Amino acid sequence: MSAKPNKHEGNKTLEDAPGAVWFRAEKTTRTRPHLSHERIIATAVELLDRDGVTKLSMRRLADRLGAHATSLYWHVATKDDVLDLALDAVFAELDIPAAHSASWQDDIETFMTGLRGVLLRHPWAAALANSRPLVGPNALRSSEFAYTALAAGGFHGAYLASAAAAISHYVIGSASSEAVWQQRTDEAATRAAMDAHISAHTDAYPTLAGHFPLLEDDDWDSHFDRGMRLLLAGLASHGDHA
Repeated sequence: MSAKPNKHEGNKTLEDAPGAVWFRAEKTTRTRPHLSHERIIATAVELLDRDGVTKLSMRRLADRLGAHATSLYWHVATKDDVLDLALDAVFAELDIPAAHSASWQDDIETFMTGLRGVLLRHPWAAALANSRPLVGPNALRSSEFAYTALAAGGFHGAYLASAAAAISHYVIGSASSEAVWQQRTDEAATRAAMDAHISAHTDAYPTLAGHFPLLEDDDWDSHFDRGMRLLLAGLASHGDHA
């Protein structure tokens, strides 16, 4: 008989994997620790904004809260729990309209620009959103809005799921890239080096040589807006036929 695997060794089990916090039964006890769930998450977001994901630890979080580790672990079992809850708190900042407009494209544009804004407000959030299931209540609320808008545009079944994925992947991916570049102090120098390297190899990269650096006479907002409109135009050409 083989030994029972330790969930803390090797691959994570579903119980402690990213997203697991949303599927566990809520703890019940007569004596609830004084430390509040809301304070834990607000403090975690503060630390993540300041130091990023790699520097966050349960010990650092407990120290910042001025709390004993046992009080913290009553609320959150793992660091992944903290990350899931903090990321959903970011999605809570997304201003979802109370009602849909007459145009599904306008609704999707509102969703995309709003989501980009909250992700850039917290530079760690976009990259993290690509690493775990987004099934917290606030993330699902935003997805419900986007799915409803796309359904009104004539997307159904697999086409609806693919359209929604294209939208979310564009926003999350572009926000992640922008956040990384914006944190660099040598962005201009790096882009100039990229341009010089490609220009020196025009035989190998003739098309690239005429289009770098991407943001030379542009800015991130315009770059995002142009891509968003190309995506929406493509989706509009398939709506009502999907």
